Amino acid sequence: WITSLPPVVLERWSPGSPIVHDGLTTVGTWRGYGSIEWKGTFYGQKAHSMRRLVDLPTRSSERFVPALAVHPDEGADIVALRDHGWEILDPAEVAGSPATYAAFVRGSKAELGVAKSGYVVSRCGWFSDRSACYLASGRPVIAQQTGFGTKLPVGKGLLAFETAADVLDAIDSLNADYAGHARAAREIAEEHFDSDRVLGRLLEAIGGTT
Repeated sequence: WITSLPPVVLERWSPGSPIVHDGLTTVGTWRGYGSIEWKGTFYGQKAHSMRRLVDLPTRSSERFVPALAVHPDEGADIVALRDHGWEILDPAEVAGSPATYAAFVRGSKAELGVAKSGYVVSRCGWFSDRSACYLASGRPVIAQQTGFGTKLPVGKGLLAFETAADVLDAIDSLNADYAGHARAAREIAEEHFDSDRVLGRLLEAIGGTT
């Protein structure tokens, strides 16, 4: 295995779009691969991570507007999210094509990136290609810590969280200096996710040429 950050073609994700979705957004699925337990440790889904954050909108004046694909059989979770103030959008409608996905990301105020619980407990360093697109668009990211903090700068533009209280602190920081966080977000993308740099390093690692 060769570790890598996700590459972003920066000119396709230029900042400067107006904010349409004035709140914290993301795009994702409630469940992906199946959960497993190994040697007493449970590696679960985004559902398991988000259930621990369900009361966030009741503790903040910020809007929480995720585009989430949730199976109808998990209606209790949908009800719980909406009852606590989450404004759930249909990802097929707002991000169902490359163009609408890009418009949704660029039109968002910032991302709240919740990771699958398996990534969190394993501390594997996983970082979302979706979050990289937010950063490139000059949209700050509040991301659940999976260990990526050892490789990426956190604190400005990219804020890492472990608990719901950390999210609330990150929101306060974001709103105190949104312009500064937006600039830092783009700078992080240019330094760490530029496709020329990322793919160049991968080619070098396998003995190829750029």
